[in-house]
Amino acid sequence: MLARILLFLLIAWGAWSYFSHRPIESGPGVQAPKAPRQESVSGLAPFSFEGYQITPLARFSATARVLGTERYRFDRESDLVPLDLALGWGPMSDSRNLAEIEISQGNRFYFWRTKTLPLPREDIARQSANMHLIPRDAAMRKRLLEARPGHLVSFEGFLVEVQSPEGWRWRSSLTRDDTGRGACELVWLERLELRDPRP
Repeated sequence: MLARILLFLLIAWGAWSYFSHRPIESGPGVQAPKAPRQESVSGLAPFSFEGYQITPLARFSATARVLGTERYRFDRESDLVPLDLALGWGPMSDSRNLAEIEISQGNRFYFWRTKTLPLPREDIARQSANMHLIPRDAAMRKRLLEARPGHLVSFEGFLVEVQSPEGWRWRSSLTRDDTGRGACELVWLERLELRDPRP
């Protein structure tokens, strides 16, 4: 009897996990037309959070389509960032283009591949990014973990550098044109909204 109950609970958990994180399918068209906005800041003092020092580098905001999500639990960074979002804007928020592109994430990176380029490679690189988002409180963390591919996400905050007491550092990219190691944005979230783009 106990084995049956455990099997039922495992199946129920699997079904809930699938349906709560399945991609949102939406029609063609650019859903997030504007690129993220970045503004220089000066004179903002570092602040403490969860034992880390957070230094604002630039004010940052974006509305983008979620292309992929990757949950992290056991790496050093998961203390601050439980979930990475691969995000797209402009043509990289259009289902017609995304249907031709395979998105994956792992080890804090975002990867894409395609057999037929629906967009120039440089446009794919400039109009998508893997972002590490630091929620400022438990309510925002819960909201972030609800994100799934197809959502439209809007947020405001700061690109930051993080430092631990023993000297470990994690610094955000400050441009959308870079790729590879160090190219991801590390964002302290002041506001976060998720929206289903379907009517």
